[in-house]
Amino acid sequence: MSTTISTNIEEEDLWGGGKQPFKASYGKLMMWFFIVSDALTFSGFLVAYGFSRFKNIDSWPIADEVFNHFPFLHGVDAPMYYVALMTFVLIFSSVTMVLAVDAGHHMQKERVVFYMALTIIGGAIFVGSQAWEWKNFIKGEYGAVETNGGQIYQFVYEDNPKKRIGLENLALEIPGDRVQHESKNGIWFRDESTLPSFTLNEVVSGFKSNPNIVIKTEKIDEKGHKIILSREESLEKISQAKYVVEGANLVRNEYGNRLFADFFFFITGFHGFHVLSGVVINIIIFFNVLIGTYERRGHYEMVEKVGLYWHFVDLVWVFVFTFFYLV
Repeated sequence: MSTTISTNIEEEDLWGGGKQPFKASYGKLMMWFFIVSDALTFSGFLVAYGFSRFKNIDSWPIADEVFNHFPFLHGVDAPMYYVALMTFVLIFSSVTMVLAVDAGHHMQKERVVFYMALTIIGGAIFVGSQAWEWKNFIKGEYGAVETNGGQIYQFVYEDNPKKRIGLENLALEIPGDRVQHESKNGIWFRDESTLPSFTLNEVVSGFKSNPNIVIKTEKIDEKGHKIILSREESLEKISQAKYVVEGANLVRNEYGNRLFADFFFFITGFHGFHVLSGVVINIIIFFNVLIGTYERRGHYEMVEKVGLYWHFVDLVWVFVFTFFYLV
């Protein structure tokens, strides 16, 4: 009986007003509340992505075919190499943040400055790399055509189906003026989006004039590869093309299902915003460390709190990387 009573008293004292449960400050508890709520937000996004991918499993783009660029190596097929490098940089920045927090616990200002500087550099490299990846994803590299039903047709060599053909190497130039429609030309029309580099007639004419080119569809076979049509089937399908697609946006996607692009922009953009925010916060804390703010306070708890946020951002990327790029 005495043990039960003493336990209740200890719990009452621990969680009573004005106390710090488990020696956690108010600021640290609030950071944990934010992390938990943000984790639920990201979980919802990833679950929605999983359901959409499962529903469109037969037409979902293959990550190795989409993210195969590497800086300064134009035309070199390097599937996932740069994304893996980005991931390594971000995880390494999490290690330097751990070292900065540890140095703060020992009141070692110089070490805190050094490791926080490395963390900021790592975060900035990641954000810049993600911007570069977005640029390539939006711009595209090869181009494709789309049917009225939303099917995406890419072009490959019949004798080398692994090698895609860019529209600039396929289209035949047809003389004539191309005028972009504006809403002022008809009140029932909207402004036309940016014109593609080539017209549909130029692409179709180039395809028909080259007998060694066939269509690779967005559909996936039982082995996980995109289905490649015969020349006869390709000639039949090309007549259904209605649009020329270059790159990806929220409306069209040259890599396949447009939902893939929607989720890519939304999830990686939301995570990128978190990383950018973390870099900005780290810079503010970094300058506070430089001017001795936390030395005068007698503790580096702010470094620890921003460290919690940074580790959370890194952990989220592990899940985004796994779901979006590896699975």
